[in-house]
Amino acid sequence: MKTIQKISFILILSFFYSSAFAQDFVYKPINPAFGGDTFNYNWLLSSASSQNNTSDPSQEERPSSSIGGTTNTLDNFTESLNRQLLNQLSRSLLSNQFGSEGLEEGSYSIGNFDINVVDIGEGLSITIFDSSTGSETQIIVPYF
Repeated sequence: MKTIQKISFILILSFFYSSAFAQDFVYKPINPAFGGDTFNYNWLLSSASSQNNTSDPSQEERPSSSIGGTTNTLDNFTESLNRQLLNQLSRSLLSNQFGSEGLEEGSYSIGNFDINVVDIGEGLSITIFDSSTGSETQIIVPYF
């Protein structure tokens, strides 16, 4: 009987002894977006940037000519000509619609747009209403 008590005592003691050194696992995230240390941000960003081997298609360089690796002069000339033609066309349309004196007070209708111009003292208030979508935009142009 005494040996059974000794064995049970040793088993109970070993049980408490082994549980005294046990600890819980604690997870601490590294990424600061998930609660990690904020000092890890720069390291994570530089690590991700160095591993990124894709490029943004909108940031790609324009095709270059075969001479010297510069952009094609003909393409530059074509773009410049298009900009000038569109600028002149828009000025012509505006002068036909609003007159040679420019924008004056009143209500105008161009396609789906209703434009209302009002003098508010500090400048002109231009309200543009799109009847197709129901959206409205107000622009205030101050006097100089």
